[in-house]
Amino acid sequence: MVTIRIGLTGWGDHPTLYSDRTRSEEKLSAYASHFPVVEVDTAFYAIQPVSRYEKWLKETPESFSFVIKAFQQLTGHDREARTVQEAKDLMKRYEESIQPVWESGQVNALLFQFPPWFDVRKENIKKLRYIREWMEDYPLALEFRNRTWFDSNYYEQTLSFMKDQQWIHSICDEPQAGEGSVPRVLVPTHPEKTLVRFHGRNIHGWNKNGRKDWRKVRFLYKYNEEELQEWKEQVLKLEETTPEVTLLFNNNSGGDAADNAKQMQELLDIKYEDLNPRQMDLFNF
Repeated sequence: MVTIRIGLTGWGDHPTLYSDRTRSEEKLSAYASHFPVVEVDTAFYAIQPVSRYEKWLKETPESFSFVIKAFQQLTGHDREARTVQEAKDLMKRYEESIQPVWESGQVNALLFQFPPWFDVRKENIKKLRYIREWMEDYPLALEFRNRTWFDSNYYEQTLSFMKDQQWIHSICDEPQAGEGSVPRVLVPTHPEKTLVRFHGRNIHGWNKNGRKDWRKVRFLYKYNEEELQEWKEQVLKLEETTPEVTLLFNNNSGGDAADNAKQMQELLDIKYEDLNPRQMDLFNF
């Protein structure tokens, strides 16, 4: 059984995986011939129709799994105030949308990535408790973007809370660029799953720095062999305490995510079975 799954955040924008003739609607199927897991980033921007998940399931093998991002209004990225009931109703809509993937047993995790201003305070802890209660049957991954959760005063309490609530720790490799970034905390908090997301180490592009193309350059970074080798050792240690470890490469502003993911696969000497068949071009010798 595969215990380390390696994939990317989204499947649309990885030119090294596709031929020039691959149409956008064929990309997920082609992607699934390379990797066994993907992050559904579009779910963050809008609650996806059930029919879209059904389509994606048809395009991927039964062994393929999805890390589905939580809708941005559920994590407070829109900064709108909601009553508990309004938030609960919104969660219900999100939950209903993902049912095809849940019923097929292909949900790797539902990823709740909170914004940089989601700091450690009682009302935010209460929000996490509500979400966990409403989604008690699901594997939920938690990613912070505010370092107060891991300040020395709260570090142990945060990890203890995550273990108690059975949140999957989404461990980050990202630039250390002030309060809106988190340190690398290599501690699993769920009995079965750990998630690692590679955001790159572009410290100058991480925070809003006056550039109009800030979002485009934010994840502009290529991991070198030494950095990946270091992570190989850390992943193997995580695997000792967690039955399933999922690695997702998000450093794709310069198209480097797919290549880095393949390098990591090679370093860990992993060969995936049950992927989609690779499209062979008969005329390309």
